[in-house]
Amino acid sequence: MHKFANPVRFNRLANTLLPWTFALTVTLFAAGLYYALYASPPDYQQGDSVRIMYVHVPASSLSLAIYVFMAAASAAFIIWKHPLAVLAAKAAAPIGMVFCGLALATGSIWGKPMWGTWWQWDARLTSMLVLFFLYLGYLALWQVMEDSNKAAKISSILALVGVVNIPIIKFSVEWWNTLHQPSSLIREGGSAIDPSMMTPLLLMLAAYGLYFVTVLLWRMKAEMAEKRLELALREKASWS
Repeated sequence: MHKFANPVRFNRLANTLLPWTFALTVTLFAAGLYYALYASPPDYQQGDSVRIMYVHVPASSLSLAIYVFMAAASAAFIIWKHPLAVLAAKAAAPIGMVFCGLALATGSIWGKPMWGTWWQWDARLTSMLVLFFLYLGYLALWQVMEDSNKAAKISSILALVGVVNIPIIKFSVEWWNTLHQPSSLIREGGSAIDPSMMTPLLLMLAAYGLYFVTVLLWRMKAEMAEKRLELALREKASWS
């Protein structure tokens, strides 16, 4: 991966990938939403409210995966001083925070008719809320610190410390009593989801994943352009 630390190589790779990832994202979202809203049947217990699963589950899964990605990128920055690693983590954070917020909001909307309450302080919901604040704290560090090098180091440490929350979220329904149901997609003995509902769910998971890759590449290119602009302005100020 160190060969992609060169900004020119990275930009070349990003420019090659972006048209494909964008096209696939749009295609998968169109197919996923069609199956989710029209082609899949209502649940025999939840009725049409089950359709929120096709938004909630991918958002929740990607919010966890993105934080793990941030932690891995932060580790690469701290250990190997990979110059683009911290930019990748910084670019990923807003996307992960939006997905986490979407998961909390859709879960609350689903919970009202299913549980009779918008919110419950159980282990899964509380640990997901903690994840949202970890994202928020990570981004806040970049905003409040004027020294970008110091911000990179401290935010990377926060990302690594916060990753301990990920297994808590994942296994909270098994470790403690909780209103939240266990995983139906990946579990011992195979998936409990009917194939007619599995298709839109997998399509939406793939769409969310490719959306993340697409926006991540865009944001990284924008961060690099901003760095080049800052450097050019400094050089111009030094000559004047």
